[in-house]
Amino acid sequence: MGSKNKLKRFRENETFSNVYQPTRDELVNAAFQLKGNWNSKVFKNNYPLVLELGCGKGEYTIELAKRYPNKNFIGIDIKGARFWRGAKTAIEEGIPNAAFLRTQIELIDHAFGQNEVDEIWITFPDPQIKYKRTKHRMTNATFLERYKSILKPEGVVHLKTDSEFMHGYTLGLLHGAGHEVQYANHNVYKQEGSPAEVTEIQTYYEGQYLEKNKAITYIRFKIK
Repeated sequence: MGSKNKLKRFRENETFSNVYQPTRDELVNAAFQLKGNWNSKVFKNNYPLVLELGCGKGEYTIELAKRYPNKNFIGIDIKGARFWRGAKTAIEEGIPNAAFLRTQIELIDHAFGQNEVDEIWITFPDPQIKYKRTKHRMTNATFLERYKSILKPEGVVHLKTDSEFMHGYTLGLLHGAGHEVQYANHNVYKQEGSPAEVTEIQTYYEGQYLEKNKAITYIRFKIK
């Protein structure tokens, strides 16, 4: 994407009523007014709150919001030029239960209050295979602690990925730490019984993976 296009999208994001872009300082210094208040101040209801982390173009956020009008969805990514597409679609199609937050995932516990979130979706994260990059792996023990701090006690996490490494690493970590794995499938399109929201919603890149016959994996779990 050219820099002109990016700038245009950044400017447009600033005009969208469903896009929130706090500064790092605001988040770290507890000055972000929406923390703990997303439902009351943004969505104006008490529906369950669902996050998509690393939402990219926002396809999952948008499609889940259409499918579940009685839930609120927030797509989160540091790349605003990417989620611009999802935010624009939500405005054009009048989807009131979809919003977007521009921030780093490691600041997630500064953007949401304790027990504020009902579900978290992690869709096609970078597996960070090299050892030196394990601290950025989105299902490592540090990230799970962050998620636990914002999730309700019964809250669940969904991981959908094309990376067999990420799937295996996460399953091993979850079992080793005594977390509750509710469902695990290493090839959702080939095995019967996969949840509809996993097989009926696809991201742009997922379509490309499937064309190459790459297996798509899925885990649903609770953090104990």
